Amino acid sequence: MSIKLNDLQNYLDEKSKVLKFSHYGISSLSRPLSFELYENWLSEGLHGNMEYLVTHAPIKEKPQMKWPKARSALVFAVPYYPHPAPAASSPLKEARVSLYTQGYDYHHWFKSMLQTICDELKALLPEEEFIPLTDSSPVLERDLAYRAGIGWIGKNTCLIHPQNSSLFFIGEIYSSISLSLEAKPIHDFCGTCTRCIDICPTGALTEARKLDARKCISYLTIESREVPPLELREKIGDWFFGCDLCQTICPWNQKAFKNQLSIEKVETKTLAQEKLLEEELRWILSSSGKQIERSFQGMALSRAGGFGLKRNALVVTANRRLSSLKNEVEGLLNHPKLGELAEWALAKLCEPTL
Repeated sequence: MSIKLNDLQNYLDEKSKVLKFSHYGISSLSRPLSFELYENWLSEGLHGNMEYLVTHAPIKEKPQMKWPKARSALVFAVPYYPHPAPAASSPLKEARVSLYTQGYDYHHWFKSMLQTICDELKALLPEEEFIPLTDSSPVLERDLAYRAGIGWIGKNTCLIHPQNSSLFFIGEIYSSISLSLEAKPIHDFCGTCTRCIDICPTGALTEARKLDARKCISYLTIESREVPPLELREKIGDWFFGCDLCQTICPWNQKAFKNQLSIEKVETKTLAQEKLLEEELRWILSSSGKQIERSFQGMALSRAGGFGLKRNALVVTANRRLSSLKNEVEGLLNHPKLGELAEWALAKLCEPTL
């Protein structure tokens, strides 16, 4: 049994409306166009301690190593601002977190949406295979999305669409169906703009479309399992989890969201907001790792674990000079991994204010 491309597109058009995808595309599973650039990026060590990226590279180059029957990919985008799966209750209201993390972990609910499509396509075509994937799988997503015609790779390394901006998740369905479709790549509309490069507090965008993850605030506050280097700590500012600046400054996002997006290096807060932030950080600094992990279970914020969130709380406390939290900071001076960072934070809190 076979399915016509037009029939498949009609089906996907309808599912996109129901599941609230912003757009989708189809691509063959040939060798990624940017794979040599990716290899060079890894060889330069710009991936930091994310060694799984090295381990997964051969599968990203040739998906058939893991999924022998895979011949094509359906690539979907779902917007995350406002967040489509907001958490019913979160311990944090004022801590500054990346927009994509303001809800439940997309690896779960987005994959579940893709599984719905897989199940329906499997019922129509029982002899074919359909595999739902997110970026937790070894997929070179942005390359695949570009080939599927759902965006261009911006100078901030994110996928950008002229109508749908860049604030969206990408997910895929690998299929055994061979689809002869040559998607028309979306034109690169970055032009001479360098706002994303210029705004990065840590200089992580070393050039257009080249990110040094070791300097990226998102890496330092989410993926890293270490304390940040001394020279980067103040530059993290008040970002508690992730960073959006290279996206929110983008003219395509500013246009799409009509200046709703913050581009402040450090957020301006009212006195009441500052007091609530202090209480949130006090809870993080004084709670056990297990208590913290239980409170964020199922949420994107759980990615950093108890250690990571305490680390981030120390940095934000120091950079916002929240002197009311001195006792909580002092309580971590003897922590085996956070002691030195707590000492640094305490010194910052004791510095005279201008």
